[in-house]
Amino acid sequence: MGPARFSNLPRELRDKLRHHYTLQPIEVVTKQGSRDTTQKFLWRLADNSFIESVLIPANPSLYGEASDRHTLCVSTQVGCAYGCKFCASGLEGWKRNLEPHEIVEQVLAIERDDGANERLVNNLVIMGMGEPLANYDNLLKALTILNAAWGGNIGARKITISTSGLVPQIRKLADEPLQFRLAISLHGATDEVRGRIMPVNKKYPLKELAAACDYYQKKKGRMITFEYILIAGVNDSLEQVEPLAKLARKLHAKVNLIPYNKVEGLPWERPAEHVQEEFLNGLEARQITTTLRREKGHDIDAACGQLRLKTEQAFSANSN
Repeated sequence: MGPARFSNLPRELRDKLRHHYTLQPIEVVTKQGSRDTTQKFLWRLADNSFIESVLIPANPSLYGEASDRHTLCVSTQVGCAYGCKFCASGLEGWKRNLEPHEIVEQVLAIERDDGANERLVNNLVIMGMGEPLANYDNLLKALTILNAAWGGNIGARKITISTSGLVPQIRKLADEPLQFRLAISLHGATDEVRGRIMPVNKKYPLKELAAACDYYQKKKGRMITFEYILIAGVNDSLEQVEPLAKLARKLHAKVNLIPYNKVEGLPWERPAEHVQEEFLNGLEARQITTTLRREKGHDIDAACGQLRLKTEQAFSANSN
């Protein structure tokens, strides 16, 4: 459906609407449901690109009762240019930024799919496919709409923006009036370890990243989160605990430990459970606020980019 079909409007107005606006919603291609009630959506955009969103219930009951809230993990780019070695999102490279309406539409499409008469999504984490701060202007336009009372009406403090560590954009975000939360995809507490798996660390090493986070924290007065994916034999050594605790203490940050989600074609593995627990205990012994995520959606390709990658490979194989 498009403006051309609005026969009750003058043709000149319909032509203007057609040239400036689109009424084409994103299309759900695949929807996967997890045993823990997490849901993953693969969307097809108007140019036939694919992106993903993940709907995560908090405190889901084992007995089928409703969750107390829903968090949506939103994508901001088609692919990713930052090449984190453990991530599926960038395996096919970066294709383009999402437009503001494509970011907003992920929330609206989830709620249309649910069929609810009231808002379903009340927390947003901007940590799906892509590097959010590399699409800064479009992201801020979208989040302004999703925050507005006339739009999504999602409180700014219910919106967390995750970044692999783009220092200038972190400082720019600190100067924005809205009180968004900030999460840093850290994944290494020393430059040696982080640089092995995150190329962005070469441009913005930990000293520069820490200074930007300190600026953000002082401007906003909000606790920062360090996202730390535990990868067996890479960053799960207890030698990483002390520098991670030192950095978290300096920046008044909490740590979210995430056991690695296996990605087909990549060599990395998740650590054994006792290794995860030892890492957690080491941080807690140093009085660092820490959570160990009992991974939601592990059975539905919930790591960023997995479902999209499999789908694009299947489409490519079928077209050959």
